[in-house]
Amino acid sequence: MISPPTTSKIPDLVEVMDAIIRAGEKIQDVYNTDFEVNIKDDDSPITKADLESNKILRSVLETTEIPILSEEDVDDKTRLDSEKVWIVDPLDGTSDFVNRTGEFTIMVGLVQNHIPVMGLIYWPVNQKLYYAEKGMGAFCYNSGKWDKISVRENKDLKNCLALVSRHHLSDKEKQMLDHLGITNTTSIGSSLKVTQISSGMADVYLTTTNKMKQWDTCASNCLVSEAGGKMTDIFGNELVYNTENVNHQNGLLATNGFVHDIATAKISEL
Repeated sequence: MISPPTTSKIPDLVEVMDAIIRAGEKIQDVYNTDFEVNIKDDDSPITKADLESNKILRSVLETTEIPILSEEDVDDKTRLDSEKVWIVDPLDGTSDFVNRTGEFTIMVGLVQNHIPVMGLIYWPVNQKLYYAEKGMGAFCYNSGKWDKISVRENKDLKNCLALVSRHHLSDKEKQMLDHLGITNTTSIGSSLKVTQISSGMADVYLTTTNKMKQWDTCASNCLVSEAGGKMTDIFGNELVYNTENVNHQNGLLATNGFVHDIATAKISEL
C-alpha cells in the first residue's frame, strides 16, 4: 500500500488510496475488453467499469461510517444531516473511456462543513495518483515516489494556456476565451484539466454548463486550491458541497490563482 506524503487527519486514508488504485486496475481490465456502453436517464454513458469501480470504492468508504455521495448510486439525501461526506466519481470521463483516449480518472473527495478537505484523483492509464489535504499541500505519486506540485506563477491572461473539453466546448465558452484574450488552448479530458493546472502545466479551465455536479469537482477543487490555484463558479463565487441540489448552477472556473480575479471580472462584463 502507498503511504501519504503527509501526516493525514483523514480516516483510513491508506486504505482509501489502496481502493482507488484497485478500482483503477479494474477499470483498466474493462478498458482492454470489448465492453458494452449503456445510456443513463440523463443521456450520459455508463459502462461496467463505472459500476465495478464504484463497488470497490464503496466497500472501503463504507467502513468509515461517513455518508457517500457517488455518481453511480441513488442519493437518499441522508448525507445532508452529516458534517462530513465522501463525494465520489468512480469514472470521471466516461466519454473518454468509451472513445479510448486514455484521459479518464477516478475521483474521491472528502467534504467537511460543505468544504472539500481532501482530494484524491487517480489516472489509471499513467498510474499517477494526485493527493491534497486542506492545509498540507498538493502531491503527485508517480514511479514509486511522491512529488509536491504547485501552479505556475503566470499573471498575464494573454500568456495563459487554457484547457478545453474535447467533447463539450460551446460557442459561449469560445466567446469567453476570446474576451479573456486567451488564444493558446489545448484539449484534454476529465479532471485531468485540473491536475494539469495544479502541476504547473496550464493556467485556465472554464465551462458555462450547469450539468457539472459535485462529484465532478470535489477532489479537484481541493487539489488545485492546495497547489496554489483557485476554483469557483464563473462569477467567482465559492463552490459549496453536500447541498440538496448537486449541480453547480453557474459553471466552473479553475485557474492558477494569479489570474482568477481578473478573469472573473472580465467574464462578468459579458
